[in-house]
Amino acid sequence: MIYDTVLAKSFSRYEQKKLGYGAFLSCLFIVFSLCTVFKPYLGPVHALNLKLFIGVDTKMLITRSSSQIAQQVEGKETKKEELLCTSEERTEFCQAKGDIRIQGKSSTVYIASSEATTLEKNMSRSLKPYARRDDVDAMILVREWTLKAENVVNQKVPECTQNHSIPAVLFSTGGYTGNHFHEFTDIVIPLFLTARKFNGEVQFIIADKRPWWISKHKPFLKKLSHYEIMDMDEDEGVHCFPSVNVGLKRYHKELSIDPQKYSYSMKDFRAFLRSSYALKRFQAIKIRNGQHRKPRLMILSRKRSRSFINTDEIEKMAKSFGFDVIVKEAGKSMWGFAHVVNSCDVLLGVHGAGLTNILFLPENAVFIQVVPYGGYALDWLATNDFGKPSKDMNIKYLEYKISLEESTLVEQYPLDHMFLKDPPLIGKIGWQEFKSVYLDKQNVKLDVHRFKPTLQRALELLHK
Repeated sequence: MIYDTVLAKSFSRYEQKKLGYGAFLSCLFIVFSLCTVFKPYLGPVHALNLKLFIGVDTKMLITRSSSQIAQQVEGKETKKEELLCTSEERTEFCQAKGDIRIQGKSSTVYIASSEATTLEKNMSRSLKPYARRDDVDAMILVREWTLKAENVVNQKVPECTQNHSIPAVLFSTGGYTGNHFHEFTDIVIPLFLTARKFNGEVQFIIADKRPWWISKHKPFLKKLSHYEIMDMDEDEGVHCFPSVNVGLKRYHKELSIDPQKYSYSMKDFRAFLRSSYALKRFQAIKIRNGQHRKPRLMILSRKRSRSFINTDEIEKMAKSFGFDVIVKEAGKSMWGFAHVVNSCDVLLGVHGAGLTNILFLPENAVFIQVVPYGGYALDWLATNDFGKPSKDMNIKYLEYKISLEESTLVEQYPLDHMFLKDPPLIGKIGWQEFKSVYLDKQNVKLDVHRFKPTLQRALELLHK
């Protein structure tokens, strides 16, 4: 305070301002001079930032060059090396950026660097790019891939034989491919979650290639990527990309997407599917008085197991309710069958992979799942595989559990047998035996009189 008083008395306000500006410029000059003198003695910035994030359900490893981080701060766009790996309940996938070199013959993804200190030495990660990581039976059929961070200087990184300017997504069509349900829940939906953000500018690389699978899902794959799919299983070349996703993202529930976890929902996926297959109907029929058009009901038939053995009787009853009825089994042409399903307002079928075709139903359609005899275990499968997912698809869900008298198992076992009297849990007899009894050997003779209220309810839902 005393110095302020002296200054006020000695100088005018204008002279005080000039004195302040001069002092400020003098300080800047001194700081600049000190930086110039001591610059050679400043220590180097740490060459590597390594962070480990561990949560309850997810583990991530991020590796990044700090010199490149500094360049980003300065506003310079430079190629950076980065590896981000995520392990979740049902899936494991890695995202790598920088100088990415993929060698199919050795099942290796190299993250190449020209600086010795850029990436941690000998850092590697192995994974199987199929979204059912803890299922031993499925993963036996999936080839393992290795991601390696290597330095170009040590000549362990193979030279590029072909350069690509777009990102890549590497995934397997092994596992349970061949089962319609698993194809969608393990591959198709996870592939949408992983690749949709690229808007078609992405290269798909398939391991454990099944040519028929590519042909089956061609409309969807062509919509998701503008480029021909690459088969890398026996490719001896080295394909270089700016980035790659190895493995696929997946919500832990079956046939579902969690919109809070991802940028997309099942509504988005179904809209994309409708566009891929050029499906015309967005909404199911809304029945009004005086309307002449009949609601259409599909009875999804099966030939090998869990088939209706009185289809004619079910069809006759449905027609008496005013339905236009078609009986159809899923065929080889996904395109054709998708259009038939999309033309329907109600789909009726016994629990099985074919029910995955509810994905093609229009919004507010009605789905009736007939649950075979099998106790709590089969009820749980029916609810979690199709019951809950159908609600996320904005499809009205009805469930009909058959009685023992409606099952053909009564013709195969005595009534006091444990398979009929008290169906065991899967854990007690093992999945294979459970599947053999309740899924492979069982057909359904629907009691049409007992089933009438369910069909009546379906009609009521179409009025709403």
